[in-house]
Amino acid sequence: MANDVSSFVPSNKGIKTSVESLLENMTLAEKIGQMTQVDKRAIQPAEVKRWFLGSVLSGGGANPAPNNPQNWAAMVESFQEAALETRLGIPLIYGVDGVHGHSNMAGATIFPHNIGLGATRDADLVRRIGRATALELCATGVFWNFAPCVAVPQDIRWGRTYEGFGEQTQLVAELGAAYLAGLQGDDLSSAGSVLACPKHFVADGGTRWGSTPRYDWLDNYMQAADNRYKIDQGDARIDRAVLHDVHLAPYRTAIAAGARSIMVSFSSWNGAKMHAHRHLLTDVLKGELAFTGFLVSDWQAINQLSADYYACVVSSVNAGLDMIMVPFEYQRFITILTEAVQAGDVPLARINDAVRRILTVKHELGLFQRKIAGEPSIDVVGANEHRQLAREAVRKSLVLLKNEQNVLPIAKDTVQIVLAGAAGNDVGLQCGGWTIEWQGAAGDITPGTTLLQAIRQTVTAETTIHFHESGRFPESLEADVGIVCLHESPYAEGVGDRADLGLNDEEISLIERVRARCRQLVVIIFSGRPLIITEQLPLADAWVAAWLPGTEGQGIADILFGDYRPAGRLPYTWPRSMNHLPFSYDQMATGNIAPLFPFGFGHN
Repeated sequence: MANDVSSFVPSNKGIKTSVESLLENMTLAEKIGQMTQVDKRAIQPAEVKRWFLGSVLSGGGANPAPNNPQNWAAMVESFQEAALETRLGIPLIYGVDGVHGHSNMAGATIFPHNIGLGATRDADLVRRIGRATALELCATGVFWNFAPCVAVPQDIRWGRTYEGFGEQTQLVAELGAAYLAGLQGDDLSSAGSVLACPKHFVADGGTRWGSTPRYDWLDNYMQAADNRYKIDQGDARIDRAVLHDVHLAPYRTAIAAGARSIMVSFSSWNGAKMHAHRHLLTDVLKGELAFTGFLVSDWQAINQLSADYYACVVSSVNAGLDMIMVPFEYQRFITILTEAVQAGDVPLARINDAVRRILTVKHELGLFQRKIAGEPSIDVVGANEHRQLAREAVRKSLVLLKNEQNVLPIAKDTVQIVLAGAAGNDVGLQCGGWTIEWQGAAGDITPGTTLLQAIRQTVTAETTIHFHESGRFPESLEADVGIVCLHESPYAEGVGDRADLGLNDEEISLIERVRARCRQLVVIIFSGRPLIITEQLPLADAWVAAWLPGTEGQGIADILFGDYRPAGRLPYTWPRSMNHLPFSYDQMATGNIAPLFPFGFGHN
């Protein structure tokens, strides 16, 4: 354990006095260690102690093996114990992208992605989801969640559209603040509270299609031959009024709600990279908005600033970054930042300011007193109460786009039902990206209830359910009701940037095949954004937008079979064709462009 922790633990002196006491006793190496965040795949606990590291994270898919709550708790504890063995015993803070539940961990409750929560318009529900997520994180010793995403996506071709609550600033600000309140609770230092991290500052939702730069000096996923990144990490070519009124506003609300950490965006504003934007990070965020917490970079994002890594480090820290998500070459980062301070290129005052902010938040979070894990008990992970909450969120998120002749609700004693489409019986496809793996995956990747299972648990014993992924049922079959499940394959970030949101030939053929085998047809769309369905809309009697609902498919059956009335409303305008993207909202307001369904649409 630490040589002398007691003199630095907050007492009646108060947090400010305790932080200053620590700063006076810290070496430059200890200070820079606090500013360094490393992915768990690049480090062993002993290195945490050696380099005085302030934070470790699990990037998407950085899970223990086997992936279960017990191993998560043990993994986090091993890093934390190493931090407590340093000279000053400063605890580290472990971070994850728990963007729809503790979603890297098998067995956790996976809630609908934010696009679905935006459809609910229910701030109290979102707050309760934040609280449940916090409890499952705390049970494994994770006290920092890189959420909520408070982007205001303006172009649904963006692969992160589903991480946004919607296209309108007021909705995003309200639900983002509610989620933050749920994570942090009434007292940030209490058991069951987690540090929130609104992201990505700022205007990541306002970038222009085709503006994502390439970096000759980097060899990473963005350099893939297919050039998938088209708008993610791109350039927001907007004026200051739009920046402030549309994209900055949710941060004002988040700060007022108690945000103590904020993640900076990969993207640019009018050509200037956000990670080096001193005006926005320091003058605006820390100055005008009076944000006194700390700023963390995104994944390896400072590397994009220059081919010269020394320049990357100097410009990002001087711009106002307090903690750098390295996430792998931490020794290189530490060495270069040390050299920059010694050379006078980064003022020691800037280092002290960054560390002061980090230590203050760690004190506010109660890390100097908290147990590493086990408060609450690990039994809370995937608890029935949380799964019922997720089920409530699912049913409130469904948007009924069409319901001719009141096809819905379906009678529970319907004699024969045909169900088609891979997403009809696949938890992974229900959950989408940021689930167990960074990009998500199809299949039984975590416990949950598929739609097929939910229907079986809902209908009477006399009902026969026929399921086939590709909808190839016998020609002699004529069911009372057919259900077709369309889906986007799981994706995250720029991998999901998609130039064409139309249905492909196989999806259209699936609808047509099942249409021929039933009297009434319902189509359910599992997607991270609206898709182009204009020409196919007449093929089915009812259409339902289910978004990416997570593990609790029973919530879909609750609506389909009439236990609850549909209440979801579109969080994004639904385009009639790709020619309408990106939307000109001013023209839409004057009727020059008619969407297929407007923002806020939804049958009851």
